[in-house]
Amino acid sequence: MADVAWIAVDWGTSHLRAWLMDARGAIVDARASGHGMGVLEPAGFEPALVDLCGDVLPVPVLACGMVGSRQGWAEAPYTAVPCAPPGADAASFAPVKMPGLSVRILPGVKQVRPADVMRGEETQIAGYLAMNPGFDGVICLPGTHTKWAHISAGEIVSFRTAMTGEMFALLSKQSVLRHSVGGGWHEASFDAGVDQAISRPEALAASLFSLRAEGLLDGLDPDAARARLSGLLIGAELASMRPYWLGQQVAIIGADALSAAYAKALKTQGVPVAEARAEEMTLAGLTAAYTQIYGEAA
Repeated sequence: MADVAWIAVDWGTSHLRAWLMDARGAIVDARASGHGMGVLEPAGFEPALVDLCGDVLPVPVLACGMVGSRQGWAEAPYTAVPCAPPGADAASFAPVKMPGLSVRILPGVKQVRPADVMRGEETQIAGYLAMNPGFDGVICLPGTHTKWAHISAGEIVSFRTAMTGEMFALLSKQSVLRHSVGGGWHEASFDAGVDQAISRPEALAASLFSLRAEGLLDGLDPDAARARLSGLLIGAELASMRPYWLGQQVAIIGADALSAAYAKALKTQGVPVAEARAEEMTLAGLTAAYTQIYGEAA
């Protein structure tokens, strides 16, 4: 591990991911643990980092995500839109006990009207812009809380969040629909749900209960019900976010399966879509911030 020059960290609510990086910007090693922000007190962050990467510390650490929230290691105040994705110059330093250890935490982004916040996604946006300079359009970041960000001239102009992923989890696991949905997938049913919700988003609540009724009365296949549930929720989200994607170039940053679902739904509306992996964009964003501090990789 003598080649490790710095550590890139994505510290979310439920996970801690670290990439050990050399001076040329190449990954030496990748590590992860379940010590996310949600299970740690402020005093527990440094020990969690040491448990995961103590064999190479102290080297500079650059982190993004919920580690910078009020409940995190050290609060990194939000930067207000319109703004470029905040980089190293806006980072906060975490309090540390290890001699020689330096931990910088990148801030999130806020929007006053309508009220909205993001932490972590702004680093993925920074990574995408670093790899796609000159991009103007919309970046969609699907997840538990999906973000839609309008990008122009290298800045986040505005953004909105939809709780679609969390709604899907709650409805499929804790509502009456848990008795009707399976664990598989049915492509045509997803497409039908998207079309139905985009056409009549105001009928979403009634459309959701129809899944239960069709299961009882018509024997609706549980996998088809699950896919249609996803399609209904994503379709309703697309209907509400129409000002973001209509007539725009859209880039999707996320996990493969979920990104593919959003891309398919958007393509049915004639929207050109590019896709990028969330982990790669997070690392690209952290690397761009590191380069601000230490210059170009050797």
